[in-house]
Amino acid sequence: MSITLYGFSSSNYYNKAKLALLIAGAEFNEVVVYPSDVDKGISPLKKVPCIQTEQGAICESQVIVDYVAQCYPQAGLYPTNAFETAKVRELCTFLDVHMELVARRLHPEALWGGKQSDALKEATKKELQRNIKAFLALAKFSPYVAGDTLTAADLAAYTHLPLIRMVGKRLFNEDMFEAIDVMAYIKMMNEHPAFAKVAADAKADGPAFAAYIKKVSTPPAPTVAPAATA
Repeated sequence: MSITLYGFSSSNYYNKAKLALLIAGAEFNEVVVYPSDVDKGISPLKKVPCIQTEQGAICESQVIVDYVAQCYPQAGLYPTNAFETAKVRELCTFLDVHMELVARRLHPEALWGGKQSDALKEATKKELQRNIKAFLALAKFSPYVAGDTLTAADLAAYTHLPLIRMVGKRLFNEDMFEAIDVMAYIKMMNEHPAFAKVAADAKADGPAFAAYIKKVSTPPAPTVAPAATA
């Protein structure tokens, strides 16, 4: 099976898909591409990650994780029991939709030094507090998110939790995960070769991603019309 993974290693969603491939032992190659350069034929919304398979293209990180889990059931990304599988998917949904995408509203200020309204920050803070409390009522962290076995929920938790926590620390001076030790969890996961590789690749991609952000956020130089000639 030949798989090409498109995206960049500074992306948490890209890393979620990459972790699935690494844990599964899948043969794949990576093509570095940032959102402005994504082929719409592979990802119609120009989002990463996306993959090209022998059968065609697939986009959306959770869809890719589920595809890998089905192709490589021996990886154990989901339990064999239907109910327990649903509980893992429930955790993934909370992490992706109810937490990461909510915190992402404040990335322009938390990560890039912009300025956002106090109203948006306050509304987002309240929503995050509510949703994180709900997530922690479902999660086990014993030691993995869904229990005593590494699952797809850990791919989302590992890639999302540090960013969500960073938003709280930088904008609200608050650890929104005070009930758990997020960094101890990350340290534990980094002992796994796949997670250690993703962490190293993300660090190496930092300068290139920063250059990309600077490029797309810098307005183009004004065009000066040539002087008229007689």
